[in-house]
Amino acid sequence: MILAIIDNNLLYFSIVVSYTKKPLIGIIMGSSSDSRIMKDAAEILDKFKIKHEDQIVSAHRTPTRLEEYAKHAEKMGFKIIIAGAGGAAHLPGMIASHTIIPVIGVPIMVYNDKQSKKTDNSKFSSFGGLDSLLSISEMPSGSPVVAVGINKAGNAGIYAMKILANEFPELKNKLRQHKSVQHDSVLKESEELKKQGLSKFVKKKFK
Repeated sequence: MILAIIDNNLLYFSIVVSYTKKPLIGIIMGSSSDSRIMKDAAEILDKFKIKHEDQIVSAHRTPTRLEEYAKHAEKMGFKIIIAGAGGAAHLPGMIASHTIIPVIGVPIMVYNDKQSKKTDNSKFSSFGGLDSLLSISEMPSGSPVVAVGINKAGNAGIYAMKILANEFPELKNKLRQHKSVQHDSVLKESEELKKQGLSKFVKKKFK
């Protein structure tokens, strides 16, 4: 969209980017197995009609592609990159080293899907995602990456939306509505708890 601006009798034309028409957020992950977690970020953005581009970029298996993606993100005009990774979780930090675009890191609890026999002890990584959280959050001074909680890709989506809201006022209104819905939901549950009593409430809600 082109916006005409009149200033001191001079006419300027400015290109206004729409977050519903052009992807302003890039979602990347280190492996296809991470998609089960990273979809939560996509669902939040889809809910608020924020267009995003999603790709798989491995920091370890495709290091040259990682650098290429950083250049691609800047060329596309992305405002934020959401990067999810498990284990050593180098992807958020490495992509941040190649661009000035803000990066939100999502630490992912590793799923050992490639094992032929799965047991309760082998389904998840030994560190329960803490390894990924520390890897993302403990970046060197001067090289920051925002880190959300383990598997909290949905929070990354909301945080990205808050950053975009600085540029798009209508998103601020949507965020306020989102908070209002959360507020009303808590009050509704509290009233149900009060009426039913704790024992009945738990049995009904978590049966």
